[in-house]
Amino acid sequence: MSDHATDPATETFVAHRNLLFTVAYELLGSAADAEDVLQETWLRWIRVDLGQVRDERAYLVRITTRQALNRLRAMRRRKEAYVGPWLPEPLLTAPDVAEDVELAESVSMALMLVLETLSPTERAVFVLHEAFDVSYDEIAAAVDKSPAAVRQIAHRARQHVDARRPREVVSPRVTRAVLESFQRAVETRDLRGLLDVLAPEVVLVSDGGGVKHAALRPIVGAEKVVRFIAGGLGRTEGVVTSGPTTANGSPALVVRLDGEVDGVMAIRVEDGRITGLYYVRNPEKLTRVERETPLTRR
Repeated sequence: MSDHATDPATETFVAHRNLLFTVAYELLGSAADAEDVLQETWLRWIRVDLGQVRDERAYLVRITTRQALNRLRAMRRRKEAYVGPWLPEPLLTAPDVAEDVELAESVSMALMLVLETLSPTERAVFVLHEAFDVSYDEIAAAVDKSPAAVRQIAHRARQHVDARRPREVVSPRVTRAVLESFQRAVETRDLRGLLDVLAPEVVLVSDGGGVKHAALRPIVGAEKVVRFIAGGLGRTEGVVTSGPTTANGSPALVVRLDGEVDGVMAIRVEDGRITGLYYVRNPEKLTRVERETPLTRR
């Protein structure tokens, strides 16, 4: 694209690139697939007669959504063959993402995992309307449905998500404090302290992709989670360390084994305790945890 630096199509695409990436990522949960969608969007965009485009942002979002939907449907087959639970790819994000409460919630590991339970069309409608404030008419054009049908889909998707999303919006400060207590308990092998910071009904989901050791099913219950963590630490050969980071707009931990990134731990906090632990170990999903990925709703 550098050969067309002054081309109006290129300038417009570059101006909206971070938005388009954010849309694709929220629909797919994969940065690599989101980048592929952006490439496909670009190839279609440069063939468009800009003189016929009234709203360039809306048009680009429409192309991106259509390409992401095609890829999302294809990804379902990949996920069916995936070894163990599938978690979204964690992204190292800048402080401005955390400051935008709506954006931070929409890319949080907890909510994106809920979005996995929607159909591709439901997910597109929910994400575009709730996270990016796209009108029903524009969404209808993107998903090839009538505006009336889109309204029904949006209502159904919102009910589904509201029944499963966290009950409260927790500030980064509170999440960070809970995460520090969890980190301290793990590092000191304080099993009692670990039980204190975990909610009784806590769920741990670990994603190794069949490459790294991980639980093949979610682990439910504080005592079972503590046993799993203690067992994993006991089997590990090497020096395990962890440090704070910001992943998907929320405080998280980067776990290292002998200095090399081994995984990213994100949490869901409710009533001051951890109700969800999300540990991504699949190396293919850890390529963006040491450099910031710009995300935006605008």
